[in-house]
Amino acid sequence: MKYIEPHAHMVSRTTDDYERMALAGCEAVCEPAFWAGFDRSSPAGFYDYFCQLTEHEPKRAAKFGLKHFCWLCINSKEAEDVKLAGEVIALIPQFLNRPNVLGIGEIGLNKNSRNELRVLEMQVELAATHEQLILVHTPHLEDKLKGTRLILDVLKNDQRIRPERVVIDHVEEHTVEMVLDCGMWAGMTLYPETKCTPARAIDILETFGQERLWMNSACDWGVSDPLAVPKTALEMKKRGHVASAIEKVIFSNPKSFLRQSGKFKV
Repeated sequence: MKYIEPHAHMVSRTTDDYERMALAGCEAVCEPAFWAGFDRSSPAGFYDYFCQLTEHEPKRAAKFGLKHFCWLCINSKEAEDVKLAGEVIALIPQFLNRPNVLGIGEIGLNKNSRNELRVLEMQVELAATHEQLILVHTPHLEDKLKGTRLILDVLKNDQRIRPERVVIDHVEEHTVEMVLDCGMWAGMTLYPETKCTPARAIDILETFGQERLWMNSACDWGVSDPLAVPKTALEMKKRGHVASAIEKVIFSNPKSFLRQSGKFKV
């Protein structure tokens, strides 16, 4: 069954992962800007990273028949230095017209600090000014509920932000309802150790329905699985979900959201 991987950090993965995803039915992979596994020391490092996401990674994916799209930002793990963040954000507009750039992301919060919140507001301003889609990272574990509330407040306070053009990622059982109630999209991240297991993600779908929900692997430097989405689709089948319902979550839903950028085509 065909699917879209709407959140994967492929610069941290091998070419074998691209091949396995293609064999599993992946039609397109979307890569939000994120942490490099270490803190970058200057805007020049981010400039090179944005070139990697917009020039080099699409070529690597194309070797396996996969379309590669990306999002640009300074991530929340590197947002404590507001001066550096401002310099990085100033670089982004020159990349927004590149053919695989979908919007601004994954912005958000990591430790819910004052500086992170300021940088989040700066990047929401960037997205609003340039009419970009927004992909949001929510904090892990015990900080998730508070962080999600703070993020939603920032987004709702800017009248230029249309909720249907925002996806709040890494939702769990205690945050998904508040995101959907705001009219935004919700992403469930399938991690082996944290965030959602396949069983929990399917429970959420069975509780809240399938509208404005998608699943992603968010595979990166840590313990993660680039085939998490098709594996969860198989679990849905085992639970008795029909093929059309599975396809809606793993293909039609992400396609519906992402095509709002005008650049996303599969």
